[in-house]
Amino acid sequence: MIINTLKTIFKRDLNQLKTEIDLYQNESKIWQVENGISNSAGNLCLHLIGNLNTYIGTVFGKTDYIRNRSLEFSLRNIPKSELLQKIDATLLVVEEALNAIKEDDLKMDYPMLVFENKTTTEFMLIHLTTHLAYHLGQINYHRRLLNE
Repeated sequence: MIINTLKTIFKRDLNQLKTEIDLYQNESKIWQVENGISNSAGNLCLHLIGNLNTYIGTVFGKTDYIRNRSLEFSLRNIPKSELLQKIDATLLVVEEALNAIKEDDLKMDYPMLVFENKTTTEFMLIHLTTHLAYHLGQINYHRRLLNE
């Protein structure tokens, strides 16, 4: 039951991420930082893509994704179209990986140590939805603040 809920939330929020990125009228604004904003929408988008491909894609989808977290925050000026393609690819990876998880797996330890202490798979997946929503809100605010 919760897996279907998680799939719905990830799909909704990744589609909203696409919408937010697509709403930038001037592509250069996606990468702009100012007024105490420390991360651009583009870098937050790359961070979310890296995060989900790592903690869902590689762990449950058995993809060969290799994360370079520092590049998520240092790359610049990737075209909007490429960001949108990366979000679409991430959405597919997340959906397929979540299809591989059984309800009983949720109570098991998450296979990677991410925080100071072990967590359940259920905790980690819920954490990932809130992490996505948190940065999605930042991107929305960034867009409304800087978009022409």
